[in-house]
Amino acid sequence: MSNWKPKRFWKDATVAEADGGWQVLLDGRQVRTPAKAVLIVPTKAYAEAVAAEWDGQQDLVDPTTMPVTRSANAAIDKLSIQREEVIDMLAAYGETDLLCYRATGPQELVTRQAEQWDPVLAWANARFGTALRPVAGVMFAEQPAENLSRIRDELASFDSFSLAAAHDLIALSGSLVLAFAVTSGHLDAAAAWQLSRLDETWQAEQWGVDDEAAEAAAIKEQAFLTAADIFTLCARRA
Repeated sequence: MSNWKPKRFWKDATVAEADGGWQVLLDGRQVRTPAKAVLIVPTKAYAEAVAAEWDGQQDLVDPTTMPVTRSANAAIDKLSIQREEVIDMLAAYGETDLLCYRATGPQELVTRQAEQWDPVLAWANARFGTALRPVAGVMFAEQPAENLSRIRDELASFDSFSLAAAHDLIALSGSLVLAFAVTSGHLDAAAAWQLSRLDETWQAEQWGVDDEAAEAAAIKEQAFLTAADIFTLCARRA
């Protein structure tokens, strides 16, 4: 794989209104996605976040430091084409949601999962009219079919940019319930992330912290928090 990175060629990154939203300009020239589409996002705040990433680049452009831009690219280049497939894929997480699969022991972990996960699961069932139910063990247990339909409807209500952010919230946490708790404002992202790591936290308390695993988890946590910020940017008009 090539490590080639383009050099910075612009002085100023700015934003401007465009048909359908806001665009980012580099010295007055439109930023385009990898598929050569004009990068237009739904809100000024979102565009300003993208512009800040471009403005923060030094001599070489490093895409790994540009998560908001990458999310916008995914929304435009991929979700505009594969939207229905992505919605179906994400809705399927409802069949294996992290909060529904509970430990059978030890009792301390069983109790902790019930105390911390049950209230969020109850909120989701009331909020979305679902009947997701916890099961003991790791064997697959089928959920009522109407759950997936209602979950899919919620996902389908997101525009492509919100859906791209929600995708990361779901994939990183392994939980539609926690992702919806964040997108609905029921939980802040940091609290939701800690709930998604309940099992790992308990293991660390018993056996100690694995430095390599902790480093990987920290990277995922930052990506989760960033996805939550991006979801908020999609709705922040001012």
